[in-house]
Amino acid sequence: MASDRPHHIVIVGGGFGGLFAARALGKSRNKAIGEEIRVTLLDKRNFHLFQPLLYQVATGSLVVGDIATPHRVVLRRYKNVQALMGTAYDLDTERRCVLHEYGEIEYDTLIVATGVKHSYFGHDEWRAHAPGLKTVEHALEMRRKIFTAFERAEQEPDPVKRRALMTFVVVGGGPTGVELAGALGELAHHTMANDFRSIDPREARIMLVEGAKDVLPAYDQDLRDSARQMLEELGVKVIPETMVENIEEGQVTMRSGQLVRTVPAETVLWAAGVKASVFGQVLAERAGVGLDKQGKVKVQSDMSLPGHPEIFVIGDLARYEPKPDQPLPGLAPVALQQGRYVARLLKRRLRGKETRPFKYKDRGSMAVIGRNRAVGDLRWAHVRGFPAWLLWIGIHIWSLMSFEQRLRVMLEWSWKYITRKSGSRLATGEPTSTIELRQQRGMEAEK
Repeated sequence: MASDRPHHIVIVGGGFGGLFAARALGKSRNKAIGEEIRVTLLDKRNFHLFQPLLYQVATGSLVVGDIATPHRVVLRRYKNVQALMGTAYDLDTERRCVLHEYGEIEYDTLIVATGVKHSYFGHDEWRAHAPGLKTVEHALEMRRKIFTAFERAEQEPDPVKRRALMTFVVVGGGPTGVELAGALGELAHHTMANDFRSIDPREARIMLVEGAKDVLPAYDQDLRDSARQMLEELGVKVIPETMVENIEEGQVTMRSGQLVRTVPAETVLWAAGVKASVFGQVLAERAGVGLDKQGKVKVQSDMSLPGHPEIFVIGDLARYEPKPDQPLPGLAPVALQQGRYVARLLKRRLRGKETRPFKYKDRGSMAVIGRNRAVGDLRWAHVRGFPAWLLWIGIHIWSLMSFEQRLRVMLEWSWKYITRKSGSRLATGEPTSTIELRQQRGMEAEK
């Protein structure tokens, strides 16, 4: 049935799922029913962030511009797609309207892809001492903590305090934690080995704490063994079957069976649990649908909500189980494929054609540990070491959004590989002012 206006599709969230849905919807017009598709992408940021490489910003290998691209740049050639910046905070399913900080947007079809954030398992107070790694701000905060710790250790005369400054605890032995710990080991044992005079960065203690029996628990045993060996070669101490009990300023308490110990550590980095975005809770309340324990929205086989065929949820926010109790993992390829799938589904639906359930094509997974070190499960083969590392580099460079980014990252990685140097080891952040220091030490502040 023809309409006198374009079918308006609103996408909330500009991560992999949302952005690839917008791109796919921008590539064609719905000529069959005499109307165009109009797309609005709404995100609280004005850029897409390539999160799989965020840990390299945190450890100084890349800068933010290498892995972030404005939505407008990615979508500039799709004239029926508009990108808007604003935080969505509510939803009116009766009026089919999304409310955001600068106004509201009416929709015919809604795609929600707002992702997940860190979960501290009921201890949100840990956030102040153990930053996670989901946003640019998180990465820059991590980078500041890491390099400030080394800078302070360089001038700390007390060996006990210096040891605490040079102790780094990474919580969570999944891909993010393994990659982060490996990057820290590479940084301390190779990149910065000769940069200091009073300390030897190779004496840094890097501890990777994991609650399961081994790192990368989703991988097969042979890959887990290889990853653990590679981490140990970089000076990372893997501490399995251990749970964090408390995190305070300058120390972390952990339990392994009946043994409880407190480790003085100035730098604690969080790579453990995740939970769904707040907008997912809003969506569940307004649409009357269920959530799982992590707050993810339960969807049907076509990624739509029960009772609301006009609302789709994709990416990390969606809980979809192709088989009972086997939900799809929160990975970028899953979100990307779901975004493209929903775009195709909507085009077919608007043309009156039948649609099929979503089917994820699992092409495997990889984790990099350091220079020449990586492991990968390609489904048809297990790869490790230098070949896996080369494959990982190729996949990630190709997955970046723009040719400029691909070229820049390739050149930066090549230069770093040849020279073992990295030029973005910056301890950013507002330094303590002279007035604040005088006040802290009980001196009269200068007027």
